[in-house]
Amino acid sequence: MAASRSRKKVPARKPAAGKPRAAAKPAARKSAAKPAKPAANPLGLEKKAPGQFDTLQEIALEAYRKMPAPVWDHLMGGADAEMTLRRNRAGLDGLALRQRVLVDVRQIDMSTSLLDQRMEIPVFPAPVGGFLSKVHHEGGPAVARAAVSRGTTAFIATAAKPSLEAAQAAVDRKLVFQLYVRGDRGWVEGVLDRVRAAGYAALCVTVDRNYYGRRERDIVSGLPVKEGFGDQSYQASLSWKDLVWMKERVGLPLIAKGVATAEDAELAVEHGADVVYVSNHGGRQLDHAQGSIEVLEEVVRAVAGRAEVLADGGVMRGTDVVKMLCLGARAVGVGKLLGLALSAGGEAGVARMLELMESEIRHALGLMGLTSIKQLGPHWLREVPVLGTPSSVSAYPLLEDAVRRGR
Repeated sequence: MAASRSRKKVPARKPAAGKPRAAAKPAARKSAAKPAKPAANPLGLEKKAPGQFDTLQEIALEAYRKMPAPVWDHLMGGADAEMTLRRNRAGLDGLALRQRVLVDVRQIDMSTSLLDQRMEIPVFPAPVGGFLSKVHHEGGPAVARAAVSRGTTAFIATAAKPSLEAAQAAVDRKLVFQLYVRGDRGWVEGVLDRVRAAGYAALCVTVDRNYYGRRERDIVSGLPVKEGFGDQSYQASLSWKDLVWMKERVGLPLIAKGVATAEDAELAVEHGADVVYVSNHGGRQLDHAQGSIEVLEEVVRAVAGRAEVLADGGVMRGTDVVKMLCLGARAVGVGKLLGLALSAGGEAGVARMLELMESEIRHALGLMGLTSIKQLGPHWLREVPVLGTPSSVSAYPLLEDAVRRGR
């Protein structure tokens, strides 16, 4: 759970009532030169350009320094007690990777595919909606260009600015559009027609947000996020038959995002979902739910190869991606990490984040003695005790220290 902090300056202390402050005496002139102020950067470390970050921790630290406290809490926080958010992290931390040695790992294949579209890495920017425009003036197009530059795809949310058309037009690769329903069928028809005309590869319908999660950090800070537009009741009324109608109307493959049980995975496939996307909205919807990786294996078993499976939820490291791939995900989305990268360095920051994720995955596979992600499976994992206190920042020790100190 990310710690809140205030960045307001402490007001000057007022003199006690009835005791006017004495006039300051003029400073005595000194003949000796004033001692030089200590250097602001005593180690001589230069601030790195967005494309030159060497670690994901540096990206996260830069975002922490730049974001206003309410925006930081909106990105890194969760719903209510934030138990689902912490279980996302605890579920990942509670799995250890097995290691084999003396294998030639000079060449490692990390490629995968989504709906027959090749991805050079098994990572993609997840849909994070209106948050993009809060930290970057371009929003969707910047994320799209960064993703395509690293050979992967991006999910563009309904609320992404400036428009769904602008994001797809920014790249020469078909992206995925993610839909929130904010109007009647006439409204949905208009959006779906725009999605098809813009040239998207697939339609992703978020199915776990029939009520907007109680994100108490936002409520307390007064950050005006919530729904942002439209009528929430239309999302609350969604049913499986609506997904069937949407797929028929748009004429594109269907992705059901927000599936968290074997029962719903089965229903999704029965109603025509081409992809089942395991997600709990980063712990920002139902609190006290299971972590995404905790339900991933049961969803994969229920799907039984009849659809592709994606996942997200607390992913901050390349090893997190490897663990989800072991349990059957075809590719893995990053949401909070996307927000951190966009805030830290815009388009270049997102591209560098994906490059560093690729490096971390490659190192993990090489040290495990594997030459391809296709070799991964549940047998590469072992359950272990969780060390420390899992939170949205605990994957980055340097960031965790900075948050604890409040700077």
